[in-house]
Amino acid sequence: MRIAVISDIHANLPALEACLTDIERERPDAIYCLGDLVGYNVWPNEVIECIRSHRIPTIAGNYDVGIGSASDDCGCAYKTEHERQLGKQSIAYTNATITDTNRAYLRGLPAHISIEYRLRSGGLYRALLVHGSPRRVNEYLFADRSDESLQRILEAAGADILLCGHTHVPYHRTLRSADGSIRHVINTGSVGKPHDGDPRACYVLLSFGERADGTLELSVEIRRTHYDVERAARAIEKSPLPDAYAQMLRRAG
Repeated sequence: MRIAVISDIHANLPALEACLTDIERERPDAIYCLGDLVGYNVWPNEVIECIRSHRIPTIAGNYDVGIGSASDDCGCAYKTEHERQLGKQSIAYTNATITDTNRAYLRGLPAHISIEYRLRSGGLYRALLVHGSPRRVNEYLFADRSDESLQRILEAAGADILLCGHTHVPYHRTLRSADGSIRHVINTGSVGKPHDGDPRACYVLLSFGERADGTLELSVEIRRTHYDVERAARAIEKSPLPDAYAQMLRRAG
C-alpha cells in the first residue's frame, strides 16, 4: 500500500496543484490531507474546492476550525505582537472571502483519521492522522521532541505511526520501545507555506510492506515539488493581505 499525505496548504492553490500533479505521477493508492486548507493567501475557496473535487479525505487544522466557526482566532501560536497583528489581517480576510458552503465544509471536518494495515503474518498496524497532535489540534510536535514524550503520545493514542503537520517543517522520527517494537512519527511539512528555508511545496509518500520476519516495512519519502512561488507571492501583494506573507513564501520562513 502506498499513500500520499499533504498538509498546511494555506490557500496556496499553485502549490497544491503542483503537488497533486506530482502525486498523480506517483500513482499512490490514496491521498490524505492533514488540514489547514486556508489562511495567508488568496485562494481559500479554490483550495477547498480542489480538495473536494479530488475527494481527498481531510481532517481539520486549527485554521480550519477558526474559519469554520467564523472566529477571529485561528489558534495560532504567534510569538510577537507584530505577528499577531499580521495574523488578524489574515483571518479577517479569510472570513470575508470564504463562501458559506466552504465554511460549512470546514466546520464538518473530522479531528483525525485512522488507517489500519494488516500484514500477511497477521500483524496489525495503526496509523493515526492528526493536524497538530492527538491531544490538541494546535499542539506543535517539533523534530527535537524527546523520544520519551513522543512515545507517551503514541501509546496514549494507540498508534504505531503518527502523521502530523502544523509545524511546516518535515521530518521522520523512528522510536524503539523497550519491548523492541518500533513506532514512527512523520511530519509532512507544508504544501503552501514551508518554514524550513526551502520554498518548494512539500508532502510525504509512504509505502507499507512486510519484511521476511513478518514485521512492518515502512518507507517514508519526503518529496519537494517546484511551483510558481512568484505567482503566489504576487497574488498576496495585490490583495489586502500583508506583504510580509509574500516574503515568507519567497524565503520559506
